[in-house]
Amino acid sequence: MTDLLCDHCSGLCCRYFALPIDEPTTAGEFDDVRWFMLHKAISVFVEDGQWYINIASPCRHLGPDHRCTIYEKRPRICRGYNTDNCDYHDGRYEYEHHFTTVESLEAFGRDYLRQKYRKSGPNNRHRPRPRRLRKP
Repeated sequence: MTDLLCDHCSGLCCRYFALPIDEPTTAGEFDDVRWFMLHKAISVFVEDGQWYINIASPCRHLGPDHRCTIYEKRPRICRGYNTDNCDYHDGRYEYEHHFTTVESLEAFGRDYLRQKYRKSGPNNRHRPRPRRLRKP
């Protein structure tokens, strides 16, 4: 058996990509993130304070043997990836939050906005009430 991690993996790093998004701080912004999640194969996670949209879509060049079929011509992002940050190591992620359903995002958003509203203080009589998150 070889010590190369790729010999044991199913190409986890090639089955999704994640892009940073702005942290939602208003009901409207949470609703925008909810819109992302209404699409198939989308989740959202927070890692080290940064929000990400996660798109579960395998690379079209991932072969049946879980290897790259264009390895010699793979993109720069792939060339920069190494086993130090490999998804295969233990399968656990250190997310602060991982929203896999619209309902989990909505619950978090309601709690976040409720706390934000409370922190604005009782002396702020004319503060706008937070909008409610709409259900799909």
